[in-house]
Amino acid sequence: MKLIVFFQTHYTYLYKLEKKKTITIEAFVFKNIINDIISGYKNINTIKVKDSMSLVSQSILEADDELRYCTIGELEDIQNYLETGLERIEIIDKIKGKEKDIIRTASKQLFQIHPDYIAPGGNANGSKQRSLCLRDYGWYLRLITYGILAGDKEPIERIGLIGVKEMYNSLGVPIIGMIDSIECLKKATTSYFSTPENQIIEPYFDYIIRSMAL
Repeated sequence: MKLIVFFQTHYTYLYKLEKKKTITIEAFVFKNIINDIISGYKNINTIKVKDSMSLVSQSILEADDELRYCTIGELEDIQNYLETGLERIEIIDKIKGKEKDIIRTASKQLFQIHPDYIAPGGNANGSKQRSLCLRDYGWYLRLITYGILAGDKEPIERIGLIGVKEMYNSLGVPIIGMIDSIECLKKATTSYFSTPENQIIEPYFDYIIRSMAL
């Protein structure tokens, strides 16, 4: 198993690697520290998301801004986030490994719903336009993993949704088609996971779909 590491909290995580190796990660806000800690270990990939905050960091900053302690609800959310940390990492690793299959399945489903997209004059007609469509699929799938890893929708909002409807409208891309494409991507992705795992994954797809539908 490959371990993908990205946390921006002030906690220590113990993760078992292949052959029962264990690595202790002191995950501070400074992203480069993670590279130093895991250097020399094999079968580890590091993902960096610029300026993204985890649910823990966000909760602490909000509490500090309001000069208060974290609420019971915030602490329960943090507890759940920490308890599912390794599971989130494994989910992202699997999504990464299945990316091509997920995109292939999702695009096939989308073109069955909207065959006019690949018909002459359609938005995805021709190899160039279709490759651009598949590129967007990969981008949105990667965006989903940022949300899963952070345990928060904020990276998705800031990195991928601000101004996205205006952009698609200016390019003449039907918003309903984009909503359907994310639905297909969600369906293709969740087919590889269990119900408990999908309870972690689905909210981030749903958030993108709702944002585009507004």
